[in-house]
Amino acid sequence: MTEGGPDQRIPFGVARTLLAVALAAVAVAGVGLLAWHHALPPRRCAPGMIPLGTRCCGQGQRLDGDRCQGTPTRCADLMVVAATGCHPRRRPIAIAGGRLELGPIDWEAQQRVKPHAAEVPSFAIDSHEVTEGAFAACADRGHCPRLPASGEPGRARANVSAGEAETYCRAQGGSLPTRDQLAFAALGVSGRRYPWGETGAVCRRAAFGLAKGPCATGAQGPELAGSHPEGATPDGVQDLAGNVAEWTAPTDGRSSVRGGGWADGSAADLRSWSFVMMRADERSPTVGFRCAYPPEAATGRTGGHLPSEED
Repeated sequence: MTEGGPDQRIPFGVARTLLAVALAAVAVAGVGLLAWHHALPPRRCAPGMIPLGTRCCGQGQRLDGDRCQGTPTRCADLMVVAATGCHPRRRPIAIAGGRLELGPIDWEAQQRVKPHAAEVPSFAIDSHEVTEGAFAACADRGHCPRLPASGEPGRARANVSAGEAETYCRAQGGSLPTRDQLAFAALGVSGRRYPWGETGAVCRRAAFGLAKGPCATGAQGPELAGSHPEGATPDGVQDLAGNVAEWTAPTDGRSSVRGGGWADGSAADLRSWSFVMMRADERSPTVGFRCAYPPEAATGRTGGHLPSEED
């Protein structure tokens, strides 16, 4: 016996059995936790946003039909909380010039992408897609046509023709980006597969697969511009993949729209090389736009009405 009472040591064989039982319990708990994690729906909303139906709304908002309504208490990073909802902090982003190398960089691009190379001079481009509120402000100034809207000013402007998009961009001192400019903003000099990098086409990085999966089902329109900041390019340009595909400057009445949109269900539609040809006078609920500017627009040294978070 030990001093002060009987020997309390557990026999080695019993201790080994107890340890084995404890390890087995931990393993079972781990498997259960992993299964529970995989059973959860994919995370598709950024911190500061909450999933409501097919939408990512600001915290404190409610869903009315397919619209986020009410004054949010918080939005995603780089977004503004306003009485009318969450709005992106739109600004021109500087894109240093370089050589664009566009081609079949993966097997899904085979037979879809013709090799193309070009030297792209420096330019600036909107950090976010043009919103319904920004387009309505242009109409209020008498520079743009009045178009039907969803009632959410921060939502990406869709159902707009290439000509109407060009009219807006001209009023801001810019223009629709060329095919090379929009492709280069997504690809960069390294030829990124996705605007954010080589892998990771998941719901939290891009608003896609919202109509028939994999991120949601039943969506009726695009998301709030800037609500997926994890999908930004290294330069800080957001939503170049997903939400709305984007017009490029038309040639001979036709234009390419790039980047895929909210209704596309395949990761291939988000690839930096992905594009679809459309007539410049067509409108689609899955197609919107952003503007390009002279490079000095990113420093504010230019004329025209450049976009801002107040638009």
